[in-house]
Amino acid sequence: MDQIQPPKNPTPTVTLRPCRPSDLDALVAWAWDPRILQFLRRGPLANSDEARHYLTTHILPHPYCRAICVDDRPVGMIKVNPGPAHEPFKASVGYSLAYDYWGRGIATVVLKMVVGDVFKSWAHLVRLEAIADVENPASQRVLEKAGFKREGVLRKFVMLKGEYRDMVMFSYLASDDPIIYDN
Repeated sequence: MDQIQPPKNPTPTVTLRPCRPSDLDALVAWAWDPRILQFLRRGPLANSDEARHYLTTHILPHPYCRAICVDDRPVGMIKVNPGPAHEPFKASVGYSLAYDYWGRGIATVVLKMVVGDVFKSWAHLVRLEAIADVENPASQRVLEKAGFKREGVLRKFVMLKGEYRDMVMFSYLASDDPIIYDN
């Protein structure tokens, strides 16, 4: 008689929380991965001291930076950057996730969580935008699956690793259909 085996990949619990100083080791574990860095504006952090400095000066004081946790373990982060003072009605979102967690739907779940939270918390917000490298179709799919609308290609929009890069602009408007989050 065959034994029933537990599922090999049980559905993980995905949560968001404010980043903490204790996230340093997790940040170091995935933030230097070249597969992640290829699409980020910042380069690799040289050592743990530089990572600690980045955490304390850029991540912890950020107005909306959350640790992406899978089963209570930080495996990435997501930031919402408020627009400039002359455009307070908009904000931008960016995210990064440890390579071992790519392709599992985690980024889509997290984006849906953040969109709902941000539009609820920031009543003045009309537009949330995101850009994805034209050579990063996986991130483009994440944004589309999370309800963002593709607006077009912005040519030579970002300087990334010494090269001008084309980016795809996406947006989610407060007037768009509400996101239904079902994790």
